[in-house]
Amino acid sequence: MPHWNDPRPAHQQIAAQLRDRIMARRWEPGSKFPSTQQLMSEFGVAGTTIQKALQVLKAEGFAVGHPGKGVFVREQPNHTIVPASYIQPSQGGAPYSWVERAAERSRTGSTRILDVAEVPAPHDVAEALGLADGATAVLRSRLMLLDDEPAELVHSYYPVELARGTPLADRRRIRGGSPTLLAELGHPPREFVDRVSARPPTTDELTALELPAEVCVLRTFRVVHSDGGRPIEVTVMVKAGHLYELEYRLPVL
Repeated sequence: MPHWNDPRPAHQQIAAQLRDRIMARRWEPGSKFPSTQQLMSEFGVAGTTIQKALQVLKAEGFAVGHPGKGVFVREQPNHTIVPASYIQPSQGGAPYSWVERAAERSRTGSTRILDVAEVPAPHDVAEALGLADGATAVLRSRLMLLDDEPAELVHSYYPVELARGTPLADRRRIRGGSPTLLAELGHPPREFVDRVSARPPTTDELTALELPAEVCVLRTFRVVHSDGGRPIEVTVMVKAGHLYELEYRLPVL
């Protein structure tokens, strides 16, 4: 039953509870939702409210309606991303790890380059790279795709003296990805620090990632360090918060 102290409309409250069940795998991918009558009985609301809740979940991609059969949980569960697996350089001429990790899940990963340019570094980027406010950095912006669908916006910044005159500053894909190239340039990635937050998407993010109107995004602000603790890359990654999970494995100290 919707709670009186929750300011959201009843259908949004119900959608939130059903969404939680799907994300927690209480309902397995491909399984059928309870009937409208069952959900009406559980939540104590009218059928129109249940239908509005299901429409929210369909718009977000959590639910799929099959005429004459009912409503089903999406077949594809949340895509789990292990950030550490994208930091190591590729070995033996292997493709970028985004492509390899996608293939391991029987999906097709690809990259679309949106922009490569020298730009004034945003304040948080400049601070992380040890640059003066307003200093220039090389920016590589890409849209990462899974099965040709937008998955993640990636904006990577590099110190000009490190990137200028290298493939980092070219509007072309880098074989093996930036970790591989950085290692070849004598700046192997040794450590990364992630700051992860959630917020509503900007208009550009909403459009590029083809998001439903009320979905939040996960924003990861990553600083990559090389030998001697030198910061060599800052990357801002934005992905749909309802479709992706981040997995970190850390030793207990």
